[in-house]
Amino acid sequence: MGNGIAGMPASPGIVDGPVHLLRWEVPDVRHRIIADEAIPGEVKRFHAALEKGKERLHNVRARAEKHAGPEEAAIFDVQLSILEDAELLRQVEELIHQNLGAEKAFDLVLFEWRQQFASHARPLLRERVGDLIDIHIRVLSILLGLPDHDPVDLPKGSNKILVTHDLTPSLTVQLDREAIIGIATDAGTRTSHVAILARSLGLPAVVGLRDATERLNGSEHVILDGSTGVLIINPTQAQQDSYRVQRAREAMETKELQALAVADSVTLDGHWVTLRANVDLPEEAEAASHSGAEGVGLMRTEFLVVGRATMPDEEEQYRAYRHVVEAFGGKPVVIRTFDVGGDKLPVGGYPTDANPFLGWRAIRMCLDEPELFKTQLRALLRAAMHGDVRIMFPLVITLDEVHQAKHLLNEAARELDARGVQYRHDLPLGVMVETPAAALSIHTLVDDVSFFSIGTNDLVPYTLAVDRGSANLAPPFTPSTPAVLTLIKRIVDVGVAHHMEVAVCGEMASQPLMAFALIGLGVRSLSVAGRAVPLVKRIVRGVSVTVAAEAANAALESRTAREAEGELRRRLMSAFGDAPFLRDGLPGFVDGNIFEGSGGLKASSAHE
Repeated sequence: MGNGIAGMPASPGIVDGPVHLLRWEVPDVRHRIIADEAIPGEVKRFHAALEKGKERLHNVRARAEKHAGPEEAAIFDVQLSILEDAELLRQVEELIHQNLGAEKAFDLVLFEWRQQFASHARPLLRERVGDLIDIHIRVLSILLGLPDHDPVDLPKGSNKILVTHDLTPSLTVQLDREAIIGIATDAGTRTSHVAILARSLGLPAVVGLRDATERLNGSEHVILDGSTGVLIINPTQAQQDSYRVQRAREAMETKELQALAVADSVTLDGHWVTLRANVDLPEEAEAASHSGAEGVGLMRTEFLVVGRATMPDEEEQYRAYRHVVEAFGGKPVVIRTFDVGGDKLPVGGYPTDANPFLGWRAIRMCLDEPELFKTQLRALLRAAMHGDVRIMFPLVITLDEVHQAKHLLNEAARELDARGVQYRHDLPLGVMVETPAAALSIHTLVDDVSFFSIGTNDLVPYTLAVDRGSANLAPPFTPSTPAVLTLIKRIVDVGVAHHMEVAVCGEMASQPLMAFALIGLGVRSLSVAGRAVPLVKRIVRGVSVTVAAEAANAALESRTAREAEGELRRRLMSAFGDAPFLRDGLPGFVDGNIFEGSGGLKASSAHE
């Protein structure tokens, strides 16, 4: 029987195919002494490796531009410039002339450069460490005659499953969806960068596998089950047949769920729950608009800056925002201003914190970089001429931050006035509530904003002191913890008392069990991945607010996350047992399967 490696479900779907093992790590280099007469040949070999590396990078850049666009592909320009650095060449050649083999000379120099850059006073140089690592790997691989593992080299239609430790920006922009059909990583959780990326691309993914890259050799055939978080190595015929049946069932469920796109999002006792879509890239807008979503509850704008060599200008941003706004034809589109920092770092001279998640990020960075921020705000004001745009500020904690942001918005408007450019004047402003401090002081913001949106991807780890990217700490990372539910309840109660919309836009809202809990806590607006809209709508239509509120109250009074999950699960299963569509025998929603095949809690409670 094929062995299985258990990880965390990150993006639903079942695929099978050959492994593309990407060990993007610096290879070991032995200490090799060369004779004096071999020095000229070794120098020549070093320069040949640099030329091959540059040729390789030009090819990678061209393919990345084709797949991801010119702005994203520009991250390779920095690496090309490093390969042409005269000081780098001089230091390596000096070591070769001291009778070191070219590969060891390059290895030592790059290691020293990485150490120096990592501790440099200038933030711009500290941010070059990632590029140095890529160069270190690429040139050493050439010098040592190792296989080149760039994923862009895969032929279209090869249907490979990418297995790697983690996806760096330089690897991400190379992904070809016509060659890669699934992603498996050692690192990550459901809310880490790679998981969100996979869901955005519609690629099944499993994360948190810990040691898959060590256990595989690259010759295997695997089944990747992104719904339950399992990677089956060299499956037996019986396993293949079983997953083929499961895949067909999921396809049938997907088709049936899609029929809900035109149905009302109303609970059994008549309460409307607004369902909107999260959009990570403008290209997702069309698909999300056909999912039954009532607009966009969260448009992330970091795609415009992460990994870029330059910041996007006003026109580029305006076009991107307008594209999404027009795709939703007048429905609300909530656009979050740059949430840069943490694991989303732009290229440029920005401070690097020892703990970036607790440092200079999101609204803090924007307020300290007013010209950068106003460029975005001007683009948003202009895009609002084409639909119902609402601006949302991330990681707001204090009222002062709201006041400063509104002041810069007014400045941006005056600058458009001076240019005679049309824009919309009455944009609703909201804040993302992502910290316990913001939740506890939420009442101080009610007079200055129009809506709240709870970002559970940050609220949960900030509340529980758990790094959301850590596979080792994944078990405590559960949104059903009573402390988290209590904070959400407080935010909702304040919003309701002041007749304000309170939405949840984090991954928590996409999980059936937690969507049920949120409805019970009083949330009436959920924003989820476009592909999850029909599933969450089925949950909404299959429960009553009365039962959901009873379940949420029981969870709030629980002593542990496990107890809270039990209270929620028992009542949700009972509610769905009485629902007409379950009595009709629709597959996948009986015998507890409501929590499986959807990133739900039964399949992944140990990791959420």
